[in-house]
Amino acid sequence: MKELTEQEIRGAFVNCSKGEAKRLNVPRGLAEYPWDDLDFLGWRDPQAPDRTYLVAETEDGLRDLTMRLSHATSWQTKRTMCSICLTTHTGGVSLMVAPKTGKAGKQGDSVGAYICSDLACSLYARGKKDTDASARLRETLTVEEKIERTVGNVTAFLTKVQA
Repeated sequence: MKELTEQEIRGAFVNCSKGEAKRLNVPRGLAEYPWDDLDFLGWRDPQAPDRTYLVAETEDGLRDLTMRLSHATSWQTKRTMCSICLTTHTGGVSLMVAPKTGKAGKQGDSVGAYICSDLACSLYARGKKDTDASARLRETLTVEEKIERTVGNVTAFLTKVQA
């Protein structure tokens, strides 16, 4: 992923108003992020811990989502799998819900996915970040195949939100 500026991030949200995008908390220290190892940028709002954000490059350009954590899953201690990178965690996956775009979103429709709570899917796919060894499943895919799968799953999630 190419390095992004705060202005680029704020300008690409698809499921919130421009005013909301202007007010949300963008992560600090963007220059220090491992951009070459990211397929998307994800972060939790430090001032509103139930809010999360996801920024991805698509064929149509940069697309950002606002999401909310479902508190019903944040306490789990059983092994769960992220639907983006397919990494298993013990208590490290949360249901994140994104309002749909357009009329459907205005009527309250949303799309949810179980995603790594720290939104570090790209790093898990590359083996740069690890989970509890007892929760890890052995895969025969190459790192490149895992990256491709992660990108495909993020794109599919974005498509569902924009449908």
